[in-house]
Amino acid sequence: MNLKITALALLLMGSASFSACKKDDDNKPAASNTVQLKATINAQQEVPTNNSTATGAMTGSYDKTTRVLTYTVTYQGITPLAGHIHQAAPGVNGGVIVPFASVASSPITGTATLSEADGAKLLAGETYVNFHTQANKDGEIRGNISVQ
Repeated sequence: MNLKITALALLLMGSASFSACKKDDDNKPAASNTVQLKATINAQQEVPTNNSTATGAMTGSYDKTTRVLTYTVTYQGITPLAGHIHQAAPGVNGGVIVPFASVASSPITGTATLSEADGAKLLAGETYVNFHTQANKDGEIRGNISVQ
């Protein structure tokens, strides 16, 4: 009888230790669908480069599910005529995907819903912020956007 009780006790202890070691996937945090973005804006990234000493920065986030881009862009040292987010790889010029409503003062904040293709380019590092001025109508300062 004692042998049966001992065997039963060992069996129960073994199953308890297995369940205690079980990986608990239910408590894992959900993967985030939002990524953080950043760009340093200067004339050295402009294509072609120029001698401007103006600078700027962009921070933002992108929700991969809703494809909503939220951004804050700052600049100093220029009076821009226009500003945009363009789609192209670093070192290449491309078309506008998000025009800024106003560049009259810094900071510039906004949101935009990107197409699936433009969202993929953003996540691949193939977008940039660009400011155009009277002196440099094709662009004076630029910042390639990267995922943080």
